[in-house]
Amino acid sequence: MRRRRVVATAVVLLLLAAGAVVLLWPGPDRVTPAPPPPTSAAPSPSASPSPSPSKVLPYLFFPPGTCLDYQPLSKTAAPAETRPCDQVHDGEVVADIVLPEGLTAEPAIQQAITAACEPHLVEWETRQGGGGPYFGRYLGPRLVHYQAGFRDATCVMAVTDRPGGRRLTGHLKGLGPS
Repeated sequence: MRRRRVVATAVVLLLLAAGAVVLLWPGPDRVTPAPPPPTSAAPSPSASPSPSPSKVLPYLFFPPGTCLDYQPLSKTAAPAETRPCDQVHDGEVVADIVLPEGLTAEPAIQQAITAACEPHLVEWETRQGGGGPYFGRYLGPRLVHYQAGFRDATCVMAVTDRPGGRRLTGHLKGLGPS
């Protein structure tokens, strides 16, 4: 009698497990395709940046107008961390750019980010009407992310190029609330 109960319980459990597998097994109509890599248009240097919808990228990315502390200028846990713009901070995002296709090495990616950010940095430095010098900082994909289709990068303007240097205490002219 006891043996029959054990066998019956085992059979019921196997049937339940098989039913769960059938219900949970992904069929062609249940597979969710991976989203395509994000794309965005690169703003022209004279366009006034405005915060864009946040993107989910496997690296740091911030919309224009975001104030932040930046390694190695500050001791931050991440390479960059957002800060309130009305408090002391290292820099402010002046543009987001999209890298071109065909880059094959880390140095090429860094050079492309620097070249694409340069016109934006020059434009925003001109808008400041002095108070410089200003320095560019960049956040973007590593080669592995670039090869996976991620091309977005962030251009940051700072007022120092070394730890312990000058820091911003508000928005750059033309970026904050009017």
